[in-house]
Amino acid sequence: MKSGFIAFALAAFALAAAVAAAPLAAQEHAAPTTTAPAADALDSALRLQEQKALQSGGAVVLQGEAEHKGAAAVDIITPHITDGKHLEVPSFDASHGFQRAVTLPSGWPSFEIPLPVIGPFLVDTSPTKLVVMLWIAAAIAIVLLVGAARSHTRRAAQGLPPKGLAGAIESMILYMRNEVILPNVGHHGEGFVPYLLTIFFFILIANLLGLVPYMGTATGNISVTATLAIMTFIVIEVAGMRALGKGYINTIIYWPTDMPLYMRVPLSVILSPVELMSKFTKPFALAVRLFANMTAGHIVVLALIGLIFTFQSYLVAPAPIAMAVAIMLLELMVAFLQAFIFTLLSSVFIGLVRESAH
Repeated sequence: MKSGFIAFALAAFALAAAVAAAPLAAQEHAAPTTTAPAADALDSALRLQEQKALQSGGAVVLQGEAEHKGAAAVDIITPHITDGKHLEVPSFDASHGFQRAVTLPSGWPSFEIPLPVIGPFLVDTSPTKLVVMLWIAAAIAIVLLVGAARSHTRRAAQGLPPKGLAGAIESMILYMRNEVILPNVGHHGEGFVPYLLTIFFFILIANLLGLVPYMGTATGNISVTATLAIMTFIVIEVAGMRALGKGYINTIIYWPTDMPLYMRVPLSVILSPVELMSKFTKPFALAVRLFANMTAGHIVVLALIGLIFTFQSYLVAPAPIAMAVAIMLLELMVAFLQAFIFTLLSSVFIGLVRESAH
């Protein structure tokens, strides 16, 4: 039953995060050439310069040619940390870095969400690179978790303990459940275990995909991390409503009953906005922490590799490569650490709002 719930929750995560990531909230990178507006502007400037040179009878000197070539250079950094409509796949063509860009389908339904202050917000459901990464992460998590559950059931029926990958996954699940989730969520917190385990494995696999060649880090996009944080925020508040009942209003309006009335009113006026703001700082911290940590590591690695091309010498290559390998090993630890921290803080926040009833 729990494995089925986890599979359904993973699919829901991928769908919700895909809808959030589908709008071009992050910078979209095009194919590795000059963008159309920039190319048109450069071509117009070059044509104007050529006409002026011909009218004056002099030689045609294209001063903007170097800039035009520089603008058309391949960008090796931003595609790894931004979203886009192109997906890099392996290729045997060494002249293009053993990769080629595949354009993702477009023209899927889109709709606008009217916002009171910002204005209409366009949601395009066409897949982007990071949306594909979310689907892959959800598919891998479903296969691993459902497969581990079936293997455990089959081995338990034979009176044997789980082995191999299923045993490793079971040990991770038991540790997260018994040492992280239940102690922080509090009494009768079994109902929150499937959600928190799902979010842990989903974030972990999405983080690890960013370390695989030709893949991308979906959790390095603020739209994805914000969606995960909003879903956790809803779980936190619903848990508080169920545990506190009518007393849930006290988590918004500060009203100290052990003080005289002339003290309650000013304190309520001062501290009630603080209480309300604290509800939104929790998901904000979850979203920004995961986004910043996953993005920073990739920027450092790509910046170190970029030193080789900056100095244009193979003599400096060993030092940047060694440092990049060290950062990649650190990124492997960070992938596990950030999934753990997101789950731990989510458990703590749920436990805080539930335990305020006692």
